[in-house]
Amino acid sequence: MAYDADVIVIGAGLAGLVATAELVDAGRKVVLLDQEPEQSIGGQAHWSFGGLFFVDSPEQRRMRIKDSHALALQDWLGTAGFDREEDRWPRKWAEAYVDFAAGEKRAWLHRQGVRFFPVVGWAERGGYDANGHGNSVPRFHITWGTGPGLVAPFERRVREGVARGLVQLRFRHRVTGLGSSAGSLDTVTGEILEPSDAERGAASSREVTGAFELKAQAVIVTSGGIGGNHDLVRAQWPKRLGTPPRKMLSGVPAHVDGLMLGIAERAGASHINRDRMWHYTEGIENWNPIWAKHGIRILPGPSSIWLDARGRRLPVPLFPGFDTLGTLEHIMRTGHDHTWFVLDRKIIGKEFALSGSEQNPDLTGKSVRDVFVRARADVPAPVKAFMDKGVDFVVEKDLGALVRGMNELTGDELIDEAELRRQITARDREVANPFTKDLQVTAIRGARKYLGDKLIRTAAPHRLLDPKAGPLIAVRLGILTRKSLGGLETDLSSRVLDGSGNPLPGLYAAGEAAGFGGGGVHGYRSLEGTFLGGCLFSGRAAGRAAAGAVS
Repeated sequence: MAYDADVIVIGAGLAGLVATAELVDAGRKVVLLDQEPEQSIGGQAHWSFGGLFFVDSPEQRRMRIKDSHALALQDWLGTAGFDREEDRWPRKWAEAYVDFAAGEKRAWLHRQGVRFFPVVGWAERGGYDANGHGNSVPRFHITWGTGPGLVAPFERRVREGVARGLVQLRFRHRVTGLGSSAGSLDTVTGEILEPSDAERGAASSREVTGAFELKAQAVIVTSGGIGGNHDLVRAQWPKRLGTPPRKMLSGVPAHVDGLMLGIAERAGASHINRDRMWHYTEGIENWNPIWAKHGIRILPGPSSIWLDARGRRLPVPLFPGFDTLGTLEHIMRTGHDHTWFVLDRKIIGKEFALSGSEQNPDLTGKSVRDVFVRARADVPAPVKAFMDKGVDFVVEKDLGALVRGMNELTGDELIDEAELRRQITARDREVANPFTKDLQVTAIRGARKYLGDKLIRTAAPHRLLDPKAGPLIAVRLGILTRKSLGGLETDLSSRVLDGSGNPLPGLYAAGEAAGFGGGGVHGYRSLEGTFLGGCLFSGRAAGRAAAGAVS
């Protein structure tokens, strides 16, 4: 049989680029397919903050963070909560990934020129017991260059493969079917879409101009998840997270639609844990959107007061940055889709960061000068732009005006000024003493014992109603779709399994399409910094395994 390539890779995001780069290193011929135009190469990873999960890294040790493999595995398993029969492979992937994060991951990236911001972030802090959800220590390492800086070495390796005649890049190729012959999945069929000059992330034409059929000894699916398909998100929404939101923002472009997962299922693949998903609760509408319903996530420090739609503080330990899905579950049982941060200029200037490469031009552009300018700024420029232009921000000098603005923004008189004043005044009284029963104040003081938080992420405790810290700010927060935590079930070689647990000959999967490994390496919840890392790890595994399997 004549093959068009040794391996076909479906999806030119990070996992697909990594898999293709590994195949090139092994001298294999690859056809890399993607339905989007070439300017969207790198997929969602391009838009990311570039956060990566490392264990006992040089950056951690310089910040006096004591981490270990045992502590990281304890945190991962306590967060994942594996409790299903189909969690057999996801748990094996979790154990292997922690080994990778504590072992060769950083050195492997460093050899390719990837570098990291020296201050380690502390995401998903948990707030439960030692065996519960959350990172016991800071582990969120920001790539110098953010998402584009992480994509770059793998895109370079792939383009070197093109120059060597090993890789064919075929954009605007939308896969619609997978087929088998001689007992192995070796055929990919689909539609050719008309050329598009749409900018990265923007909607591209779906006009069909032709069809294609390609054959290879192996196929790797790296097509991503479902975050841009709100209907599918709602259809798979788990009861444990309450009622699906009526309104959602999109953290990913609309072409992240999950359709390839259904195509793989029809070819016999096992799709597991589809009810496990990861959405953010701190979403704001992008004042300068690139795709439809484009939302940006606030990466908050711990000091903002978090209120539900009626102005009630969220329960312990649902503080900013502590438990994403615990907060989501609580919100969706309130009967409203939105919540509020209430804070002041002192807090927003130090504690607000915005997720995404385009919202962090200093880090993305690798400008040390601009990083220092940002650190000295009263309010960082990207955040100030949202304060000035974003529809979700209310800025006022006094609490009465703030409450009126909040109610005007939603069109409902849900926030009572007297009650909100009572809650903030009570909190302010607690700040006046070194002792407190307010666990959020305790958490703020605990955060500032970590040098990284004290320097750039956590404001000194102070009274919110102190005019010197003003003006007051309220931010309306929406639900922002982001990641699928389930996916195609794979073994540790990234081979896709069928419903009986047997490998489907010739089919591999990696990245979000595979639940970042095994069909759900994160279990129910993530420790953050592990989505890009999951693409790296599973893409590498898929590329190496497929390279070894083809002749």
